[in-house]
Amino acid sequence: MKSTVIVFPGSNCDRDIAVALERMQFKNQMVWHKETTLPKSDLIVIPGGFSYGDYLRSGAIAGKSLIIDEVIKAAKSGCLILGICNGFQILTETGLLKGTLLRNKNLKFINKDIHIRVFNSNTKFTNKYKSNQILKINIAHNEGNYFTDVKHLEKLKSENLIAFRYCDEKGNINNNCNPNGSLDNIAGIFNDNKNILGMMPHPERMVDEMIANKDGVNLFSSLIN
Repeated sequence: MKSTVIVFPGSNCDRDIAVALERMQFKNQMVWHKETTLPKSDLIVIPGGFSYGDYLRSGAIAGKSLIIDEVIKAAKSGCLILGICNGFQILTETGLLKGTLLRNKNLKFINKDIHIRVFNSNTKFTNKYKSNQILKINIAHNEGNYFTDVKHLEKLKSENLIAFRYCDEKGNINNNCNPNGSLDNIAGIFNDNKNILGMMPHPERMVDEMIANKDGVNLFSSLIN
């Protein structure tokens, strides 16, 4: 399976995701944001980091990069698109995903391991997970507070477009286990066709027991599957 990672100035997780993809036997390429063509890819990843130093608004400048037009074309043709952390923010800036990521509720940067629950295990991104499986994944963001309007929130729920929600270690979902104030504890969403996933947690950091755990592995094995 062929993958492409888009690299922006300020990205700091592009190499992490490349390592995770290659470990899972993806044939990966790195593409600089000023390029105007994409290699043939089954998966395009927009990585985490602080593209353009988060000036103006997280993901705002990256969302206007030259390569983004090609990403949008690929997404509309059905290519799988994964946006992690800043990548999720960029996807909302481009309009490929609805909603926005606001400042964390405590107005502080958060870097810690949290728990999320898998809410849709019947997609190309999640088919190796069990429904309602609890994962321990790292987050590291300042603007992870997902927000959208009431109509879209109802659509996310009714059409099973919520990928992950923040929970406690037992799977309970409440304000106490919501690290950033995200609406309805949302940690990740799909687009209507479920070929685009945006998520704030970093699965690429959870692929090795020696440095963390392997709770992120099945996201990549789902794609391979």
